Amino acid sequence: MSSYSYVAVDPRGCEMRGNIEVADQSEALRRIKEMGLFPTKLLDTTERKPANLPARPRARAKLSGRTISVPFVSARVKPKVLTVFTRQLATLVEAGLPLLRGLRLLEEQEGNPTMRNVIGRLSADIEGGGSLGEAVAAQPGVFNPLYVNMVRAGEISGALEVTLGRLAQFMEKAQKIKGKVKAALFYPCAVLVVAAGILAVLMVYVVPRFRQVFDGLMEGRDMPAFSLFIFGLSDAARHHAPSVLAGIIAVAVAFCFALRTKLGRRFFDQFKLTMPILGTVFRKAAIARFARTLGTLASNGVPILQALNIVKETAGNVIVGRVVSSVHENVKQGEPMAPTLKASGVFPALVAGMVDVGEQTGALPEMLMKVADNYDDEVDDATNALTSLLEPIMIVVLAVVVGSIVIAMFWPIVILINGGMGGDRGD
Repeated sequence: MSSYSYVAVDPRGCEMRGNIEVADQSEALRRIKEMGLFPTKLLDTTERKPANLPARPRARAKLSGRTISVPFVSARVKPKVLTVFTRQLATLVEAGLPLLRGLRLLEEQEGNPTMRNVIGRLSADIEGGGSLGEAVAAQPGVFNPLYVNMVRAGEISGALEVTLGRLAQFMEKAQKIKGKVKAALFYPCAVLVVAAGILAVLMVYVVPRFRQVFDGLMEGRDMPAFSLFIFGLSDAARHHAPSVLAGIIAVAVAFCFALRTKLGRRFFDQFKLTMPILGTVFRKAAIARFARTLGTLASNGVPILQALNIVKETAGNVIVGRVVSSVHENVKQGEPMAPTLKASGVFPALVAGMVDVGEQTGALPEMLMKVADNYDDEVDDATNALTSLLEPIMIVVLAVVVGSIVIAMFWPIVILINGGMGGDRGD
């Protein structure tokens, strides 16, 4: 049996403190709720550090861990690794394993050194008397506001295992959608790279050899204009290649810096939503992310205004974030969400209508999850259709480009042959 010290609030809003001896943390939370109390803090006094250790140095060590190690470590924690950790932790907690023991077990088997260090810091914070919500909040670069608030909501409601399961499901869905969008973009990018390599070989090595042959064979005859144009491009590629490469690198660097500015990011995110063909995929993915994030938070008891703030921070698109900010302000004034979503121009009328029905019937989380599932399926269908459409288009474009170069090279040969045959008939 373990001893837990709790702080809770009764139905009248009065703070209550006490101790309870149970098997694990989940049982402690259930017992507190059965007493009609709302738990706000729960400490395992059996696993707490000895009392004679000074608290101030531990706080300093924790603070130094935040400011020194987290920014560098968190940047290398991949979402896929964090998703696997969340699913494993949810499975262990649901199976009845104490939280601290589950974290220690995951730390031992974790193969990623960075994630192992993160889990170690979580274990140390919990062993020192903190909650899981406090531990994840101490590492903001690793765990985003959505993660932190859902864990806190799960601890307060006494259903941490359920919340972790929903959080893992949310992260797995997000990874799946992200993977589908990347897969849709991979094919055209790969074809463009191959096409660029073929063009470079043709322009730098093949075309100049043909020109040397034609300069000796044409004997004063005029070269076809199209062939001269291709030869000019070849000369530019050979003699100005370093300048062109430097220009491409400069444009890429300038683009990356522009994305770091508010104006540049806003224009790029707007372009992603409105661009031909791919814009549909990006828009549907953004709507699915919005609906799933808000629906997951709302279903876990996070207040709607706080949930909208989290959605705005984790939207992944500045334009969608601005719409969510407008929704937040209107909800703050007592207005519904649906009219703002409909007037934004980003969300279709169908989404606004389903949100409106959810608000009127009190089933907003369920409606949002249905919207998310529907748009996840649409993203899947759109990416499959996009891949099927781009494949023949890219092949045709590549064939036209390479074929044009071949025609430009063989056109002078046709002129030489026709000229030779005409001369023979004249004799």
